[in-house]
Formats: sequence, C-alpha cells, structure tokens
Amino acid sequence: MILALEMFRSLPRTAVGKAIGTRMPGILSGYAAPLRLVTIDPPKVDRPGWARLRTRLSGICGSDLGALSGQTSLYFSAVVSLPMVLGHEVVAELLEDCEDLPAGTRVVLDPVLTCAARGVEPCENCAVGQTNRCSRITVGHLAPGLQTGFCKDTGGGWGQQLVAHRSQMHAVPEGWSDEQALLMEPLSCAVHTALRAGVKHNDRVLVSGAGAVGLFATLALRQLTPAGEIIVVAKHKHQRELAAEFGATEVVQPDEVLRRVRRSTGAFQLKPEYSPAYLLGGVDVAVDAVGSKQSLETALNATRAGGRVVLSGMPAAADLSAAWFRELEVVGTYASSQHEPGGRGAFELAAELAELDAVVRLSKSVASYPLHRWREALDHAHAAGRLGTVKVAFDPRSSQ
Repeated sequence: MILALEMFRSLPRTAVGKAIGTRMPGILSGYAAPLRLVTIDPPKVDRPGWARLRTRLSGICGSDLGALSGQTSLYFSAVVSLPMVLGHEVVAELLEDCEDLPAGTRVVLDPVLTCAARGVEPCENCAVGQTNRCSRITVGHLAPGLQTGFCKDTGGGWGQQLVAHRSQMHAVPEGWSDEQALLMEPLSCAVHTALRAGVKHNDRVLVSGAGAVGLFATLALRQLTPAGEIIVVAKHKHQRELAAEFGATEVVQPDEVLRRVRRSTGAFQLKPEYSPAYLLGGVDVAVDAVGSKQSLETALNATRAGGRVVLSGMPAAADLSAAWFRELEVVGTYASSQHEPGGRGAFELAAELAELDAVVRLSKSVASYPLHRWREALDHAHAAGRLGTVKVAFDPRSSQ
C-alpha cells in the first residue's frame, strides 16, 4: 500500500471552487478541495516497457491548481480519468530495471501519455516526434489521460509510487540535485513555447507574467531565439529581479505595460468605453504566461497588427476582439515535443538550460512538503508569487 493525494469527482466541491476559488483561494486547500489523502494499492506494471517508480519530488503546477479549483475548462473532462493522483512534474527513481535503465536510476518524466505509452500504432503526430499533439490519449490499454497525473491507471507524483513508460523517462545527470531535476519539465515546456513563438531577428517580445512559466519562457526566449527587446510583466519584487536575471530587457508592473510598449514602439493608445485600453501598434510577439483573463487581454492589447500572441498558460475566457480586428496570430503551446524545430527534443534543450547558474540558484529555493501537509502546500502554491517562491513541491518520502 502507498500514500497518495487523490483527486475525486465531487460536483458540490467543484461548484464551490468555481464560484469563489479565485477570490478566496484558501478555501481550495480546505474542505472545498476535491482532494483526499488516501492509502491505496500502487499502480501495477503488466506490460513490457513499463516500470514502477518511487517519487522523490513532484511539483505543484498551475494546471493542478486549476483542476482543483474548478477553473479548468470542461473541454478537458474528456481527456482525464477520475479518481486520479495528480502530479506531472516528477523526479523519481526506478524500482526495477526498465530496458536500458537499471533499477535505482533517477529520472524525470515527460508526462504526455503518447501512442508509445498506450501500446498503439503511432498517430500522424507521434510518428514525426510531435508527441505533445498525440491523437490517441484516450485509447489503448490505459484509461483516458492526457498526461501522467491526469490518468487513473498510472498514478502521479503526488503519491509515493507511480508507473511510467520508458519513452517518458529521462535520466537525471550525475551531480544534479532533485530540485534542479524537478525544473526540467517546466523548462521543457518553456523551450517549446519559445520555439513555437516564431520570433524573428530583433523582434520585440512581451511576456505577460513572471511566475515559473513566465520566467522560464523569458530564459528560453533569450537563450534560444534571436529576440531583441524582451519586456516582462511582473507584480512582485523578487519576480522583477529574477526576470532581469533570466534575460528581460525591462520589467514592468501590470499597469505600466501599454505606456512602456507605446514609448518603445511609437504606437497609439486608445481607451474605449468601459473596456481596457489597447494599442494601435505594439510588440511583435506577446506570450501570455499566466492564463488569466487580464493577462491574456494584456498580451492581445499590446501586440501590433499581424503580430503573434502565444498562449503558454492554460487560457481563460477573454475578449478576442483584438485578435479579429488586428489580424493577430493566436498560437497555442502545450507541453513539449520530442522533435522541436532544429530536430532536437525539448528535454534535451531543457537540460542545457537547467545547468545555467541562474537556474541552479533558483532550484535551491524550491519549497517542499510531505503529503500529509498538503493543505499548507496548496496554500503556499496559491500565494507563491506574493511569498517569493517560484516552485512548490511534494516530497512523498518525508514525514516532517
């Protein structure tokens, strides 16, 4: 038997979270959360290429908080299976040999449950390495689940054990801490975001948000693209400092964005009635790294006609008038790919970013909690920006 945090179906709790969760996030770590600490049988391995793993660390992601709060769109209800153990940012050790990896190897997971993991013939996307676009995430020998942590058959990192397919595993380099390895999955998503953004030489780029998603996107844009000016929107002092360290040209408060972009680009600012201001002109590329209505509208309203808006955070409903009127390209970026532009995988590129001094220093600030302190951990994750934390995680081995 293992200890795990299990998300279960509860319409009343989901309704409460959806109604007041954004205004009172603390209620989502109380009795309104559809989450319970349980003792369950560990997931089973009954097919070649699969292995059991013992979790060492598992991050709390914004998508996890969105699922618990009922803020996630019902669009995704068809690609998850309940009850499920959350946790898709995972550092774990193999409990048995798995093909070329011996027992005891530390691995990080690419969480997407692709055709290879599901034991079916590769779909058109998996066949060319665009595994994040897999068309078979509800079929095969597994229950529906777009990723580990959203599938009832695999378990997730918020439990002491889970199972994974060899295609998902990346060995952790010698000398890395678990905390440094934990940043690999969100860094790989940032790599994919930066390469999907289509940044051209000396383009002006706006990153709306400076949590983990925004900071890592800023780093990847600076390191992997020919971006010129990168303006980052950050609320808190520590976020402003990190954004500058990760490659931002300038960091601004949310209420300063349009004024700063207008000064830089010579755009005209308009103020409609009972609606946020917007620019005629603006940046070439904007990345929404939060997924809130305000953050997405900031990105839309600050981008020049014909520019590109990249959805890196899971998007909320927003006014899309700017996309229509200014003929913006709106581009989604989900997870990461095993074949990015240039032919390399996102995790391979993320491993290089994870060795940068700025990332190593950041990894030392990861805050971890045992499973039984899950309410405290979720409270911390909800307030991470204000508290000066970039990543909060569970350590299922700990009892302190």
